[in-house]
Amino acid sequence: MAYNEKLTEKVRTALSSIPEVEEKRMFSGITFMVNGKMCISVGDDRIMCRIDPAIQNDALKKTAVRPVIMKGREYKGYVYIGEEGINVKEDFDYWIKLALDFNRKMVVGSR
Repeated sequence: MAYNEKLTEKVRTALSSIPEVEEKRMFSGITFMVNGKMCISVGDDRIMCRIDPAIQNDALKKTAVRPVIMKGREYKGYVYIGEEGINVKEDFDYWIKLALDFNRKMVVGSR
C-alpha cells in the first residue's frame, strides 16, 4: 500500500489532541477514524476528506480538489485534495477542520 509518510505524520499531528482516533489501512493508504467514523485518508500524493455533502460543490472550487469516484460512482461528501491544495498550513488546516466538523455531526454507522 503506497502512502505518504510525511503527509500521514502531518495528519496524525493535526489529530493528536482528539481522544478517539484510530488508524486503519484502507483505500490504498492510511485512514483516520475519528469517534468510530471515517474522517481523513492519506494516499501517496493526496488526502481524502469526508465533508458535509451540502458544501461539496463549493469545496470542489478550491485548488487541487476533486470528487471521489469509485467504480464510476461519485461519493457525495468525499473529496480528494492534492498536495498543492494542502501545502500551505492554512489550506491544510481548512480541510482538517471541515472533516472534523462533519465528523462531529455524523451518527456512528451513517454513510
